[in-house]
Amino acid sequence: MSDFQNIIKEIKKAINGKDRAIITSLLAILANGNILIEDIPGVGKTTMAVAFSKALGLEYKRVQFTPDTLPSDITGFTTYDKSSNTLRFTKGAIFCNLFLADELNRTSSRTQSALLEAMEEKQVTVEGKSYKLKSPFSVIATQNPTGASGTQLLPDSQIDRFMVRISMGYPDNNSECRMLLNRSGRNPINDIKQIVTKEQLENMQNQIQDVYLKTEIAQYIVSMIHATRNSPLIARGASPRATLSLTNMAKALAFAEDRDYVIPRDVQNVFVSTIAHRIILSNEALSRRLNEDDVLTNIRTEVKTPRI
Repeated sequence: MSDFQNIIKEIKKAINGKDRAIITSLLAILANGNILIEDIPGVGKTTMAVAFSKALGLEYKRVQFTPDTLPSDITGFTTYDKSSNTLRFTKGAIFCNLFLADELNRTSSRTQSALLEAMEEKQVTVEGKSYKLKSPFSVIATQNPTGASGTQLLPDSQIDRFMVRISMGYPDNNSECRMLLNRSGRNPINDIKQIVTKEQLENMQNQIQDVYLKTEIAQYIVSMIHATRNSPLIARGASPRATLSLTNMAKALAFAEDRDYVIPRDVQNVFVSTIAHRIILSNEALSRRLNEDDVLTNIRTEVKTPRI
């Protein structure tokens, strides 16, 4: 059994019946990306983040975002040290390997924007000085559904920096029963074993970057992205950053299946979860009561698959 499968097995000790969400999240971490979980409270978002930190041997920190959370709580701040007559930098919560931004859309836009540089460039800048974050580094952010009490929309520039968006959803009856039985007298999160070290995870991330991308597959990816820009059902299509994210997710899936090359099925399987949060539907789509998944599934079907 590969490390990928062993990691999934460990996470499933704490999360029941959410295999797709677990696999998609792990692929995003392996692709060196960030994860947005949009769902109601209490469905296991935090538990999954903690489970990943334990299985991957990552230093984990969590911030519960509220309206009064300040940017300095995340990035850190500089104070004057009278004894040494120097400025001293105090690191914020972002200085870790896996950062959980819980209910990110409950805080102010200014605090939300404090994550932008960290998510894209793996560094933060405080008072003109840049500080590198630990490696590897990923953000798992959760947000309540749009319209929930006390929330506000995340800016588009930040949404685009998340490699994938997933939803946990309610568990089915059997999964919820297993959850109850697994928690009888103990917390299953304590049973999760570390499968890889941080160094091994970085090595896996480097191997994914070396996965071969044939010219025809690159053209296929670009065709699917361009289809989002030309569809009458989409008012704003996916960005070039989305093209890179889709490519990296496809490479991660190929790696997870013990291949060193990408095939069309890899692109198809990660297309919706990688692109759905990056597009804005047109009035025509809304009038037909279509959602992002419906529109992208149609595009995935319509774009011609290359014969490799």
